[in-house]
Amino acid sequence: MNKNQKPMVVFDLYGPYMVVGAPKCVNSKGKEIDMGPVTALCRCGHSKDKPYCDGSHSKVDFSGVKNPDRREDKVVEFKGKDLTILDNRGVCSADGVCIRESPEVFQKDKKPMWIFPDNGNMRKTIETIEKCPSGALSYKIGTQRIQDLNRQPAIKIAKNGPLEFVGWIELIDDQESCPESKEHYTLCRCGGSKNKPFCDNSHKKIDFKDEKN
Repeated sequence: MNKNQKPMVVFDLYGPYMVVGAPKCVNSKGKEIDMGPVTALCRCGHSKDKPYCDGSHSKVDFSGVKNPDRREDKVVEFKGKDLTILDNRGVCSADGVCIRESPEVFQKDKKPMWIFPDNGNMRKTIETIEKCPSGALSYKIGTQRIQDLNRQPAIKIAKNGPLEFVGWIELIDDQESCPESKEHYTLCRCGGSKNKPFCDNSHKKIDFKDEKN
């Protein structure tokens, strides 16, 4: 690997994720996955050698076209006294860390208002937001939006879920897709997202499984 090679993920509408620069990759069991200078990762959901691509996308006529019926890609602000929380449902991977760690702030059963910034300790709420893998959640203190962390480039394979990218791994595709946060985002690997390449929680709806990872 060229030590000066900036990690990136490059792909088109019909092919796999081509990860360049060999960032560290671990699965949900904590096992490190071998990554070469260029590694093809499955995004159609049908590879028998997950997380790697085995060419199945061509057999199932995979397409990365966005579905017009997808959730709206829109940032909504929930204003509190000292903290404003921003949320984009369109790129949410439904990891659930927000509800697990700050249930007083993130109340999934309340709609359309489901985020209550003043309900929790501000420091804890910020720490929770910073654990959001998809970049759907961010926050403002005053007028400054804070959504990026400073981490080393890495990929995590979520259990029966998406690929979680951190550390400013550049995303380049032929749709000019732009993550909500360029520092961290989640990419669909079940093939079912309506908002490809981003995960939209379809892996749970179609019961996607990857027992090995």
